[in-house]
Amino acid sequence: MTIGIPREIKNGETRVSLTPNGCRRITSLGATVCIETGAGLLAGFADREYQECGATILPSPGDVWEKADLILKVKEPIAAEYARIRDGQILFTYLHLAAEPALADVLCAKKVLAIAYETVEDRDGSLPLLKPMSQVAGRLAVQVGAYFLQSRIGGSGVLLGGIPGTAPGKVAIIGAGNSGAHACRMAVGMGAQVTVLDIDTRKLDSLDSEYNGRIVTLVSNPANLEAAVAEADLVIGAVLVPAARAPIVVTRGMISGMRRGSVVVDIAVDQGGCIETIRPTSHESPTYECDGVVHYAVPNMPALVGRTATIGLTQASEPFIAMLVRDGPTRALINHPGLGKGVNIREGRITNSAVAQALNSHLQVTE
Repeated sequence: MTIGIPREIKNGETRVSLTPNGCRRITSLGATVCIETGAGLLAGFADREYQECGATILPSPGDVWEKADLILKVKEPIAAEYARIRDGQILFTYLHLAAEPALADVLCAKKVLAIAYETVEDRDGSLPLLKPMSQVAGRLAVQVGAYFLQSRIGGSGVLLGGIPGTAPGKVAIIGAGNSGAHACRMAVGMGAQVTVLDIDTRKLDSLDSEYNGRIVTLVSNPANLEAAVAEADLVIGAVLVPAARAPIVVTRGMISGMRRGSVVVDIAVDQGGCIETIRPTSHESPTYECDGVVHYAVPNMPALVGRTATIGLTQASEPFIAMLVRDGPTRALINHPGLGKGVNIREGRITNSAVAQALNSHLQVTE
């Protein structure tokens, strides 16, 4: 099997899909790894390091896409890459197809075997390839939110940790999954007053026990959401429905009730977002203002810390890449049901029902 690693070209992206050490492990299994020159530079990995670990450096993205049986990426292909995708190729990356109907159409038309990191499952039903980026995004959400609260850039001027004699800032985190839990950890560490809302009381119980009363946990319902959002200096949307579009849980009316200069960060934006007023932004222009509230909605937020994110992703993805190399794609998907759960498109059909429902697809949905 030949694995191709092109340089990521999504706006502001700094990650690469495999570290040199990950490359060493994969080539030791007999795979050929071809990587576009400079693909790892923004994550701190030079071409020489990949060569020393057995990879072949190719001069252009076209060379990588042409030679590879399996394309290994971080982010979904963007429009400029659609023409490079070969018929019948294997694509293993974060896809988030619920928010990318045009890409879904291309992958179906080219009969690509599209395996989405975000729907691969572990034996316990958890999402091991989504987990590290959720952790990064959750921690970054608080860091980014604190930055944009600064007065000089249009924020309300609130210091999340406060100072003696002055109340700390208030952070409302909507969703207590991986992203929400790690956002909570960062916000508590900064000294903020933290409220976490979720529909799953088991997750709330776990966080309440972990923080021993230092945070407020609330069942997520319209009344509690409205009250928490109105009081918050920083709202973090961290609602995940695997493979599907995120539900809108924060309405425009709730946003308009926030104090001017408050900040919202929607981690769920790559799945459509859970805040009604949200729309995707970019690293070049990460925020906009709506109803006096600063909105941050960069879909590839972990690219802010490309090296950490790349190492975390490789540690999680390498065992699954190894399955594809050792067993071959067909047998790997049979032998490892959790990897099989990652298949979103196969032989021109959407095979993930949540993706199909989200796209309101006319294509046949298979089990």
